[in-house]
Amino acid sequence: MAKANTPPVSAEVVAESMKIARGTQQPGQTKEQTKLIAKGIEKGIAEYKKQQKAKARAADKAKKQERRAKARAEATDVADESVEAASPTSWLPWILLLLSWVGFAAYLIVGR
Repeated sequence: MAKANTPPVSAEVVAESMKIARGTQQPGQTKEQTKLIAKGIEKGIAEYKKQQKAKARAADKAKKQERRAKARAEATDVADESVEAASPTSWLPWILLLLSWVGFAAYLIVGR
């Protein structure tokens, strides 16, 4: 009986496993034994493919996390730079206001 969660095996995997099983066939080995060997080879190939897919998923996940971390670091750097750049400009309105008051006071004093 096959497990419910095993994926179906492609025809080329079946053909390849039979080819390998026939290549390693011993004299006096029955067809049933060869088929059992081929089934074992199929399971091995399926397990190998499953492991490779898991490794690929893990590698993709690691790359994605690395890209996200790099993007966060860049965003943090940009935010820090914008805060640093905003600090001198926040004084500009106050300086202009003070200069306008001094200018107005000077106008009133000189105008008399």
